[in-house]
Amino acid sequence: MRRAFSRQQKLVIVNGVLAIVAVIVALQLWLLSATMNAFLGGEESVIVPAGLASVICLLLNSGLLWYIRQMERR
Repeated sequence: MRRAFSRQQKLVIVNGVLAIVAVIVALQLWLLSATMNAFLGGEESVIVPAGLASVICLLLNSGLLWYIRQMERR
């Protein structure tokens, strides 16, 4: 059986997750601007792959949030 994380360990984990979330959000903003640039340039073939990549980023961020909530419940 695992023992619970200490307060210091939780802080390190939350800071790491926050850094990962910040990188993913920056990636999503870049993805949005690149997709809009391509779409306004007449290239419509990038919309679906960019949408799928954005959904994957959303799922990653949701999973990280779920992990933090589960960690707090223990």
